[in-house]
Amino acid sequence: MAIEFTDSNFDELVIKSNKPVMVDFWAEWCGPCRIISPIVIELATEYEGKAIIGKVDVDNNPEITSKYGIRNIPTVLFFKNGEIVDKIVGAVPKQKFSEKIEALLK
Repeated sequence: MAIEFTDSNFDELVIKSNKPVMVDFWAEWCGPCRIISPIVIELATEYEGKAIIGKVDVDNNPEITSKYGIRNIPTVLFFKNGEIVDKIVGAVPKQKFSEKIEALLK
């Protein structure tokens, strides 16, 4: 199951993580977000124990959304050692997300 990142737990779960992290910035009303949501959930299961995968609801977490300059959703940020190392904007096939995660695991 994908983790729900929030303004209050983001630093602890993402920035301080010793594993790669994929963060999906999304909103309930966003059509493309709903398209990739099942993909994010599948990836969270597939990479359990290897990477941390979760979501930030932009409507409920304005601090973290603003901090990372999220203007278009879905935006997926990839973190390693607390730093953004990659980014995808828009709905893309599952394989694209998997490729980015695999690169972080090397």
